[in-house]
Amino acid sequence: MRTCAKAPCKTCPYRKDVPSGVWAQEEYDKLKTYDGEVFEQLEKGALGRFDCHQRDGMMCAGWIATHGPQNLLALRVDAANIAPEVWNYKSPVPVFGSGAEAAKHGVRDIKRPGADARNAINRLIRKRNRNGW
Repeated sequence: MRTCAKAPCKTCPYRKDVPSGVWAQEEYDKLKTYDGEVFEQLEKGALGRFDCHQRDGMMCAGWIATHGPQNLLALRVDAANIAPEVWNYKSPVPVFGSGAEAAKHGVRDIKRPGADARNAINRLIRKRNRNGW
């Protein structure tokens, strides 16, 4: 059964406390496709799950919290494989109200990430090198 972490990871693009500019433009662009009603997600091609950037095999907790598990077409399509607790998931940390809000924040400093963003990027690179991603 597919599940998510108890909280969005420390560099989750949906978290309000993650600095702008940590992820690539195409990662932020994906966030917006899950906004809207189910038919709008279908029109945008948002059929696949949004998995965590750091936790292998787990769905993104920020994605679920922001869009709401009941509203995500990708979860409905794969409902038989989704753990029961996911359907009631609530984030213990503040997340953006939509993928568009998260993306707007994320790309704001993408060309000139601040010190906090650069530190987060460096931690991700070290983790990726350790884990062989």
